[in-house]
Amino acid sequence: MTTPRVGEPVRPAGATGGPRPTSDLSRIGGRARTEARPGPGPIADNLVRQLELTLDRRVGGRMSGDHLGVGQGAGFELDRLRPYEPGDDVRKIDWNATARTLMPQVREDVPDRQLTAWLMIDHSPSMNFGTADRRKADVAEGAALVVGRFAARRGNRLGIIAFGAGREDVTPPKGGSRGMLGLIRAIATEPAEDGGGETSPARALAVVAAIRTTPGVVVIVSDFRGPRDWVPALTEVAGRHAVIALEIVDPREESLVDVGELTLIDPETGRTLRVDTGDRRLRTAFDEAAAADRSSLAREFRRLGIRHLRLSTDGPWLPALAQGFTRNPNRTGRPA
Repeated sequence: MTTPRVGEPVRPAGATGGPRPTSDLSRIGGRARTEARPGPGPIADNLVRQLELTLDRRVGGRMSGDHLGVGQGAGFELDRLRPYEPGDDVRKIDWNATARTLMPQVREDVPDRQLTAWLMIDHSPSMNFGTADRRKADVAEGAALVVGRFAARRGNRLGIIAFGAGREDVTPPKGGSRGMLGLIRAIATEPAEDGGGETSPARALAVVAAIRTTPGVVVIVSDFRGPRDWVPALTEVAGRHAVIALEIVDPREESLVDVGELTLIDPETGRTLRVDTGDRRLRTAFDEAAAADRSSLAREFRRLGIRHLRLSTDGPWLPALAQGFTRNPNRTGRPA
């Protein structure tokens, strides 16, 4: 049995090459697809629609119609009446109030309620890793497109923060197609090939925590590898917003296989380690340490009341995303 190279696509046994229904999301981004960078793969439109309906219910109280917009504008809820001034839109004249006061009165409405969603995307070097169907960065791209399409519609505003490689690129929240354009620009940037140290979303979370908007939704797409110095910032964000953590994983990060001697390089720190994977005790210790690390991460999310979904580079990730949102988390945060 051969072990696939990093980024080498692997077809499941018995899979056919026939076309599958896809949405235009699978072609967004404009980058040429290669064997090493295959992209998110086909995105079934029926699953995207199912996921949007599910998110409507799950995020329910956070969606359009449940939070006041900022300032004044078009809407159905009266903010105040004031005397007509030259230049005012005559369609805003309240004729009942005008008849009572014998002076033209103009309505000023509370603007339609809107959601502000922040999509945080990990661009650290570790996202280039992938030993199954695609890289972690490819899965993150697809998940970001699906969630972004949902978040940017219905007059809601979508903000993007790409973090990793020692910097944060912030795109302020914008509504509709402008929000999606910001997302497309963000995913068009490939993760860094190497970094200047371990990557953490702490500073990106601090940006969201410092922006005092109405409560909204924050979606973090990352492999959550590295130090946990981001927990205090995430605690602050989770106290104000609904937070969804999409953890991107690869099977070789959780189980070490016997392929002889290997030289492993951490792309973020440059640290090199030579190991003999033929050592059964080493493989057991690796598997146990990996399981303990991921269990600790899941406990942290449960403690903060954060919905946590795991998407793998092995197999289709979109059904896992849809199924994760159809499950009801119980009081401990575990899927019911």
